[in-house]
Amino acid sequence: MLRGLSLLIVILSLTLAACSPAATPTPTVPSPTAAPTVTATVAPTSTPAPAAPEHNLTEGCVPEGQYDPSIDYFPEKVTLTHAENLTVEYHNHYKVVTIAIPWPGAAESLTYVLVQCGTPRPEGFREEQIIDVPIDSLITMSTTYLPFLDAFGVLDRLVGLDDATFVHNPTVLQMAAEGKLATIGYGAGVNVEQVLELAPDIVMTYGSGMLEYDAHPVLLQAGQEVVINAEWLDTTPLGRAEWGKFIALFFNEEVEAEALFNQTLKRYEELKALTANISGRPTVFSGLPYQGTWYVPGGRSFAATFFRDAGAEYLWSDDDSTGSVPLSFEAVFERAREADFWLNLGFVSTLEAMKESDVRYADFKAFQTGNVWNYDARMSPNGGNDYFESAVAYPEVVLADLIKIFHPDLLPDHELVYYRQVK
Repeated sequence: MLRGLSLLIVILSLTLAACSPAATPTPTVPSPTAAPTVTATVAPTSTPAPAAPEHNLTEGCVPEGQYDPSIDYFPEKVTLTHAENLTVEYHNHYKVVTIAIPWPGAAESLTYVLVQCGTPRPEGFREEQIIDVPIDSLITMSTTYLPFLDAFGVLDRLVGLDDATFVHNPTVLQMAAEGKLATIGYGAGVNVEQVLELAPDIVMTYGSGMLEYDAHPVLLQAGQEVVINAEWLDTTPLGRAEWGKFIALFFNEEVEAEALFNQTLKRYEELKALTANISGRPTVFSGLPYQGTWYVPGGRSFAATFFRDAGAEYLWSDDDSTGSVPLSFEAVFERAREADFWLNLGFVSTLEAMKESDVRYADFKAFQTGNVWNYDARMSPNGGNDYFESAVAYPEVVLADLIKIFHPDLLPDHELVYYRQVK
């Protein structure tokens, strides 16, 4: 009985255990993770306005999106005091350059709008007037532009020129010898296809007013950007020198141009003052006949100004012309036979060679006394005369040469640079 009861109790216990709810397992707690990063909402700050430049940008452009119309992008400017027919008006991001008389007989002025690269083009101008600056490449068609490119440190941007044969600048000659410069020819016969292939930012040339001698009409017709430089029309040495500032405007090199001209002006005025009150001015005449006509400088010309400032009496100073005056041999001989000095003879080597070309030259007093001087002391191997190149940029050196010739006691230590005595 007890055994049966015990067995029953065991069975009941097992039955109750089977009917009891299963024990809840201990939950597995995951390893704690890093709290989620909460990003605070920060109000956007405004982009600071670009700072105004302290200097002109001589390389590159205003970065995209950083143009500010309130900024003056040309803090360094030029002031024109001696150059004729040239004006420049500055705006915050462009310059308006005007040449009143670009070539003899021109009916209209020329205006170029030089826009700082990376800034918008101003309204109110034709597309062909607008040029982005600073330019990266150019072709030149006159040796008189080269000394300024050299002085401003931008000769490396020169990609071509009309002809390297008569260049004097050694750096340019070396560039040409190494094939770094293309030659495009002269006047209306300019190689337009080669120019377009080079694709310079500008071609800088001059205008004569005669189609057969001018390159700009055919280049403009082909779509090339052309800039006319009228430096050669200026009637004073300082005026021509200041046209270097015109070239500098295309490179934003106003600081270099102002420094160069101020140095020239200071020295020129110092030298000119040496002869201002001098007495006993020697008489002088100039040139040689060409194809039967003797073209003497007018009394208000570039050459006449040099003679006057150097303390000489130019025999045609009473003439009002700014260019050349065509005369016969007899007319010149009548006035200049007893002149003290004879200068600027062009391609002349010796007195004997002059006499062989025309025995009448020996009848001039200056010939007989040996006071014949020429501006060919600096010549390249191919005949490039530096007087027609760097002398335009450095008229103070020419003036010093002339004072040394006319009044050697005033500059006892000066050694001639551009001039030599023809013997």
